[in-house]
Amino acid sequence: MVQLGQIVAALGGELLGSAALPIARIAPIEQAQADTITFLAHPKYRAQLASTSAGCVIVSGALKAEAAARGAVIVTDDPYLYFARLTQWWASRTRPQAPAGVHPSAVIDPSASLGEGVSIGPLVVVEAGAVIGAGAVIGPHCVIGRGARIGAGTRLAASVNIGFDCRIGERCLFHSGVVIGADGFGFAPTQGRWEKIEQLGAVRIGDDVEIGANTCVDRGALGDTVLGDGVKLDNLVQIGHNVQIGAHVAMAGCAGVAGSAVIGAHCTVGGGGMVLGHLTLAEGVNVSAATLVSRSIHKPGLYSGVFPFDDNASWEKNAATLRNLHALRERVRALEKQQNNHDDGHPQDS
Repeated sequence: MVQLGQIVAALGGELLGSAALPIARIAPIEQAQADTITFLAHPKYRAQLASTSAGCVIVSGALKAEAAARGAVIVTDDPYLYFARLTQWWASRTRPQAPAGVHPSAVIDPSASLGEGVSIGPLVVVEAGAVIGAGAVIGPHCVIGRGARIGAGTRLAASVNIGFDCRIGERCLFHSGVVIGADGFGFAPTQGRWEKIEQLGAVRIGDDVEIGANTCVDRGALGDTVLGDGVKLDNLVQIGHNVQIGAHVAMAGCAGVAGSAVIGAHCTVGGGGMVLGHLTLAEGVNVSAATLVSRSIHKPGLYSGVFPFDDNASWEKNAATLRNLHALRERVRALEKQQNNHDDGHPQDS
């Protein structure tokens, strides 16, 4: 339980209402109760202000008067961003913190280096020459391969595997089941069988990267697979060998990027979106869910398609036409029948 004034003191914003109002939780606006803080990010949902029982609502200046008429309000330029920072502040106060130190069941090679305040959980393995930065948290059953480096403040949930020689930046968060630096998918066909191509590169990941559960980033065949600063990958994402991903790219669940693709900064890929190998996506490209990118994209914009993709406006026109194909076929058949009847009644001279 906190007081509303504590939130504003920590995060800013203009408070209209009692600073002493007790807040027990954060909730969606339709589920909020008197001890709850919630947010309204878009004016088109303003009708929900009248029905919510929330103790406090975070709104923009455009909704200030309406929201204040029903109770306590925090006014900010970007309510959704304020909500995001509120969740971080709340989590920092309520989630248990991992204690610094090494669990007795962990296996740490004598040549490994552990920074100040590192937390190593039960049954962790840290191999020779690995370096773990100050304040990093390594959850139970994680494996840190030979010569790998983990940046300061990075957190690995349970059962994360960091392959040998891979480099992870600072303040990253990897969820359970993440595998960094498994072999890329490389095989040479010969006489009806496949000859393995050893994957001799590694993986380099920047700062402030978050990777969801059971996502895999493969090591490079020769050079490294690279993820820039601020990249966000959802659960069950596959990043192939030698892929280069620019800063602040975000990919939703089940997206996949095949080997040696290059993705510019600030791109997004929707759930189930696929990028074929050796392609290039320019900075600022947004790929809709379930879209197969089969050729390089050199201009920023929104691209969509479960059949061959196009710029979004053209794809929507084509999709609308596709829905009308059955009716169009029937019209063509009717016209052909009408024409045939006309020809049968008026035979041409030989």
